[in-house]
Amino acid sequence: MKKPEIYFHVGMGKVASTYLQYDVFPYYQGVHYIQRTKYKRAKQIIAKGQYDKYFLSREFDQQMEAEAKDFSSAYPWARPIIIFRRHGSWIASQHRRFVKNGNPWAFHEFIDLKNDQGRFKKQDLEFFRNIEILERYFEHKPLVLFYEDLRKDTVAFAQRIAEYMGATIDREDIRLSKRHTSYNEKQLRAIYGVSKRLNIRKHRDYKIGALNHIRRALVNPIKYGTLYLAPYLPEAWLRQEPLVQTEQIDEITQLYTDDWQRLQAYAAENNPV
Repeated sequence: MKKPEIYFHVGMGKVASTYLQYDVFPYYQGVHYIQRTKYKRAKQIIAKGQYDKYFLSREFDQQMEAEAKDFSSAYPWARPIIIFRRHGSWIASQHRRFVKNGNPWAFHEFIDLKNDQGRFKKQDLEFFRNIEILERYFEHKPLVLFYEDLRKDTVAFAQRIAEYMGATIDREDIRLSKRHTSYNEKQLRAIYGVSKRLNIRKHRDYKIGALNHIRRALVNPIKYGTLYLAPYLPEAWLRQEPLVQTEQIDEITQLYTDDWQRLQAYAAENNPV
């Protein structure tokens, strides 16, 4: 039996993955797309052998090696596709996501460049490690793409992936508007202030599922009520300084310049023309 072609978009997070998964990837023609909600069953779906070509998508960051090892144990010939974003912009976006979810971490606690005790470690921003991981577990070199190119020309970006897979996409099918608008700075400063006083984090505290549902029912009105009301709150009630300073973003971007240049060089050398 002929092995199917498999294309595996592995992320990363905060590079418009949700937008691509719902507004671009389903519209490729000539390849069977496995939506992110079916990722846990992807190996079983492929094993049924109903199609000659499969495309699946799931974004990984700190889980990259474990997930690559797991999937490659069944399909080592899959062709990985990975998207990178400039380091400073990427980690700032990650921080906003965690703050929105009720984690009361200042930016210097989230990524601690001095003592490396943050939620994200310094090695998590060594993006070239992800390429080395993918090369270790898969037989094919990854297709390396960049978030900045997606922002510049979404249609060309989508068609670039289509060409790589030997698929097609009608430009009229590509939804160019954002799937959802990010929460603004004032909303995030408001939720940050609330989370410093109340535990509204998005996680499971109890072994009994029903208790977690009750907790979410109590917490979500506080969380989303705060986000909704934030634009109408007096500035004096909120944290005054920005969640992330421009200087902090610039420092991280500069610190990882060599890593960024390695990614660019790898793409130029290995991506098919």
